[in-house]
Amino acid sequence: MKRLDTTFSALADPTRRAILARLARGDATVGELAAPFDISLPAISRHLRVLEEASLIESEREGQHRRCKLRPAALMKANEWLSFHTRFWSGTLDKLDKHLKRKKGESHD
Repeated sequence: MKRLDTTFSALADPTRRAILARLARGDATVGELAAPFDISLPAISRHLRVLEEASLIESEREGQHRRCKLRPAALMKANEWLSFHTRFWSGTLDKLDKHLKRKKGESHD
């Protein structure tokens, strides 16, 4: 469960989500990832560190650059958790809706 907490914490930041969206299109260097943002390179590096600690990305040295790529496994775990809870709450709310409609029908009799 701690891994899932780390994943959702990393996903809570819009800059990190934008970085993940960019990496979903393909690998990129740190400089390429930083380009669209009006924040410092050290700030981007901190965001990347959070994403790496959450196992959402991995990076490797490529000459003078660091190339990052998406690691979809952690996102898949988060998606599984969300899907389970979506199914659970949808079913629960559907049952509640049927119950309330049945009760409303009984009160009009």
